[in-house]
This record gives sequence, C-alpha cells and structure tokens, in this order.
Amino acid sequence: MSKLNNGEPSLDKIDDYNGNESKQKRNTVRLVIIFCLVVGALIAYFKATSVPDDYVGTKEQPGISTTK
Repeated sequence: MSKLNNGEPSLDKIDDYNGNESKQKRNTVRLVIIFCLVVGALIAYFKATSVPDDYVGTKEQPGISTTK
C-alpha cells in the first residue's frame, strides 16, 4: 500500500495541516471573508432599499384609472 502513495503528499507534509499555517495566509483568508461579507451586505442593502417603479402610462394617458 505504501508504494501507491509515494507520489502523493500526506496531510503531515502539507504546510497548513494541524494549525501550522503562516500568519500571512491566515490574514489573507480573513480579508477574503471580510470582503465577501461586505459585498454581500452592500448587495442586500441595495436590494432591500430599491423601490420598483410600477407606474404604467404617461400624464396624458394614464394606464390605470384609480377614480372608479
């Protein structure tokens, strides 16, 4: 079985395994997560505060009569 895994790295050989990640990688991951949260918050804000314009027609020929 060991001959099959000679070319593949084991988890112990990976730099980030068992909490051995570098400070730069940790900060990069944090910045990406914060960036995604900020972009998501902006999209949610603009989607929640946008008011669709449902008016159909013009001043001369209104599309819906509300006097009936």
